[in-house]
Amino acid sequence: MQVTKLEHACQVVEERGARLVLDPGGFTRPVDVDGVVAVVVTHEHPDHVTTEQLERILLANPGTLVFGPAGVARALAGAAAHVEVVSDGARRAVGPFDLTFHGTRHNVIHSSVPVVDNTGVLVNGRLFHPGDSWTVPGVPVEVLAAPVGAPWLKVAEMMDYVAAVAPRRAYPVHEATLSEVGLGMHLDRLRQAVEPAGELVVLRPGESMTV
Repeated sequence: MQVTKLEHACQVVEERGARLVLDPGGFTRPVDVDGVVAVVVTHEHPDHVTTEQLERILLANPGTLVFGPAGVARALAGAAAHVEVVSDGARRAVGPFDLTFHGTRHNVIHSSVPVVDNTGVLVNGRLFHPGDSWTVPGVPVEVLAAPVGAPWLKVAEMMDYVAAVAPRRAYPVHEATLSEVGLGMHLDRLRQAVEPAGELVVLRPGESMTV
């Protein structure tokens, strides 16, 4: 299984010629890929999904299934897509992808900002993408897509979260809010949390790794 990191939270996972798109939001390049069998949207914020990105994918890949929590289904009600609602504990199989879903709520940004639904996804029992939450899936995680920059994120909490998940490998996502200097600083702290028990793999947008 191969994962390609695009900008910010978007990732494309490929297995045996089939593709799974995670969080095609507005902070990433237009997602122009074929062979897509499913899209997972962890939550409704526009840096994780836009109707334009989703409709672009669906137009190129008719029959693609879309999964997300209830808040995503409500937010995308006017889009040309049916969102199958999933939440903590749900499991779906699509093509070569076995998807299990973990968590229910987005991390708190501020008391004045509504907390939305957020459900992370574990792909084929190996790759976990938490969305915007500190959900620990409660099962071994081989590879973690680790958020490194956000209005809801403290570096200390990020380090504690990565230590709690204890992945064999991690790669940074959710970096668009950081400058190059800030990203470098956060990566140093992420590396400290992952190593020496695991390995940090820094993927720049467009780069891939085998999971």
